[in-house]
Amino acid sequence: MASASVNTLPRCPATCGNLSIPYPFGIGSACSMEGFEITCNDSHTPPKPLMGTGNIEFVDISLTLGQARVYKHIGFKCYNETSITLEAEPYMDLRGSPFTFSDTRNKFTAVGCHTLAYMSMSSPEKTYETGCLATCHDPSDVTNGSCSGIGCCQIPIPKGLNYYEPIFDRNFNHSQVYQFNPCSYAFLVDEDRYQFNAADIISDNFLDRTEMLVPLVLDWSIGYEKCDEAKLNKSSYACRSEHSDCIDSSKGPGYVCNCSSGYHGNPYLSNGCQDIDECKQLDEYPCYGRCANVEGNYSCTCPSGTRGDPYKGSCQPKFPLLLKLVAGISAGIILMLAISVCIFMVHQERKLVNAKQNFFSQNGGVLLYDKLTKEKANDTLKIFKEEELEKATNKFDKNLELGRGGQSTVYEGILDGIGRVAVKKARVIDESRKEEFINEIFILSRINHTHVVKLLGCCLEVEVPILVYEYVPNGTLAHHIHPKNGIHPLPLDTRLRIAAESAEALAYLHSSASPPILHGDVKSSNILLDDNYHAKVSDFGASMFVPKDETQFATLVQGTCGYLDPEYLQTCQLTDKSDVYSFGVVLLELLTGRKAIYFEGSDEQKSLSSSFLSAMKEDRLLQLLDSHIKNEEDMEVIGEIAELARQCLNVRGEDRPSMKEVADDLDRLRKFKRHPFLQHNSEEIENLLGQPSSYTENEISGYYSIETKAALDIECGR
Repeated sequence: MASASVNTLPRCPATCGNLSIPYPFGIGSACSMEGFEITCNDSHTPPKPLMGTGNIEFVDISLTLGQARVYKHIGFKCYNETSITLEAEPYMDLRGSPFTFSDTRNKFTAVGCHTLAYMSMSSPEKTYETGCLATCHDPSDVTNGSCSGIGCCQIPIPKGLNYYEPIFDRNFNHSQVYQFNPCSYAFLVDEDRYQFNAADIISDNFLDRTEMLVPLVLDWSIGYEKCDEAKLNKSSYACRSEHSDCIDSSKGPGYVCNCSSGYHGNPYLSNGCQDIDECKQLDEYPCYGRCANVEGNYSCTCPSGTRGDPYKGSCQPKFPLLLKLVAGISAGIILMLAISVCIFMVHQERKLVNAKQNFFSQNGGVLLYDKLTKEKANDTLKIFKEEELEKATNKFDKNLELGRGGQSTVYEGILDGIGRVAVKKARVIDESRKEEFINEIFILSRINHTHVVKLLGCCLEVEVPILVYEYVPNGTLAHHIHPKNGIHPLPLDTRLRIAAESAEALAYLHSSASPPILHGDVKSSNILLDDNYHAKVSDFGASMFVPKDETQFATLVQGTCGYLDPEYLQTCQLTDKSDVYSFGVVLLELLTGRKAIYFEGSDEQKSLSSSFLSAMKEDRLLQLLDSHIKNEEDMEVIGEIAELARQCLNVRGEDRPSMKEVADDLDRLRKFKRHPFLQHNSEEIENLLGQPSSYTENEISGYYSIETKAALDIECGR
């Protein structure tokens, strides 16, 4: 790629947020060609590059392809049994600009049951209207990744469109599907960036997951002339670099510029295309001889005394007859040695194969394979070979360690066809628990929940079994709420979302998993966060890795100090309410920023749950709260979270709420936090809102009214 010094006009910003801005694009009219002006909105973190003076955000710009990827709002219509409760049909108008919607990259997509959506569109020549129908009668009808008309449909679009608007058919009866599919969606989207998920039709998950935005691709070109005409006017001809080529646009009028073969950079700037030094990029420009860079090309010759094709690696020495004879005798000797080595290696390989087969059998591999085959679940759990995991972790390199515990070590790895994974090596497994171990692996592999770390597979052909989990990149919740080394504290909104998602996952394990699963060690260090700070509960069922010399201890002690259920300590019986108690301590960590067992002063050790219950009793909760979330307008929500935590910490398990009730309460608090007026009933909201304001048509376009949004949230929340 060309350096930043030749990618923009002099004294013009080269980036906005995370996006590089190559000319003819530019921030401000003085730094761009007409129609390619970008506004850098620095009110966001990071700043957002917007098209002109509008609100269309650029995500990526390609000079070579003449394309740009942007974000666009989703069209949607939500309804109850009798009427529409919420709708938005946002249009996108590119008329008068150098942009059109890419017909090769985008698809018009409709998602929902009993959904008929149209796409109103236009090009400079004519106006079109087309659409597709998505229908289903039950969530089980739909298939992930399939947009063939059941729950999701897709159609291509014509070339050269510069206006687009989604429209829903209002005549469809949704009374039979609204309970599981309360919303329909329609949008134009980059087909490489969207894959239909069955969860998209359920509740308002799709709006939350996408934040009401999807990516789409725009084609762009310079002017309305073809290359032959444009070259006649030197002052307006856009291909400024000496080593550039003009290419007629295949999408409509105009043209784009590319650097000539052997050059790279920005063809729209003088001297923007620079020579490629091919000899420094031999992976892309192969040379198996002597490489010499020349302007716009390179040469490759065989070394002295050899001949052949140096570009293909076939340079061969020019041997005289005597040397050939010596070489033949030497080759014979080498061949004999090679045969001997091969025989030895085959023998060693057989020993290794036998050892792996024995380990596979001892670790219950045959039992697991039979169970997977019997249950027809071969695609839910993969049995990996040792070589695959050694390659993925660079032979379990210590530099790739993600964490080390008393019973196991976790490594980061990269598996072909899967990507980044977490590879967990246990110490020893008790052979008397072989069948139980296999049953636990089989049960855990069938858990499929957004906020539970997924077990991808295992390796059983080694002395100590190895498990492979999905990789969660952003560390543990404990790492973020007990920050070190300048980690930015989490805001209350994020903490509340993490709590709600973790509670949802634990409720799933308790109530929806088959059979139900008790976590047994709920704590902030067992809640992982992805790049977007969404929660993933981990380390459930970890007891299956307890070493045989610690089995008795593990039966008596389950969990971590500071999170232990007092009722469990008396009865040694782990219940679902034990997880509720531990989760209550996690809520306290989120509210206070303190550890479950913390030190106050020089060496005074305190229990966070005891300190919290005392503070609640003495009405001094404010003293315990994390200073980063003390905000007067949030105190009502904080108070409700604290009360929920207090209920979770009841000494008697039967007095604690279920995990499902905890999850529902946290979800309600999230909606209240986003829309505090939802504490009132719908009649009070109507009185508060009064009559609708008179917005202009431009203000209304692409959005929906406050009243209808409030009504939907009340319905979903109650």
